[in-house]
Amino acid sequence: MPKRRPISLMPRGAWPSVLAYGAVLAAGAGLLQWLEYRQLARIHSWEIQFALVAVLFLALGVWAGTRLVGGGRGAAAVPGNPAARTALGISEREQDVLALLAGGLSNKEIAARLNVSPNTVKTHVARLFEKLGARRRTEAILKARELGLIA
Repeated sequence: MPKRRPISLMPRGAWPSVLAYGAVLAAGAGLLQWLEYRQLARIHSWEIQFALVAVLFLALGVWAGTRLVGGGRGAAAVPGNPAARTALGISEREQDVLALLAGGLSNKEIAARLNVSPNTVKTHVARLFEKLGARRRTEAILKARELGLIA
């Protein structure tokens, strides 16, 4: 069976003229858009200036805020009093549990936040009670605050 040629709606050699016509139409549309933009900018010049000044002040405020506050950089990686923490032998995970205890969370809530089992949290809480010499959560939190382990 002989191969069939695809049916074309344009005669051969018509592509260059089609492309040239398309380029002229695109240039005309671009010119109309530019003229419309100029008219819009002339009519709404105060609004555009106000928006530019607002964006400038927003950027300045964000920059100044990060410079003054620090943007979270330079903060101590270890929260609380590192000397007391080392002296008591409180691990980083126990420090996390202590901070969440101070936030008033239950063992199940702490376990969910730290992605551990509630039994693991109970073990950490028991060790914190031993290290801080406390019998209750409130007493442990009070002693931790006195030592500067938590805010």
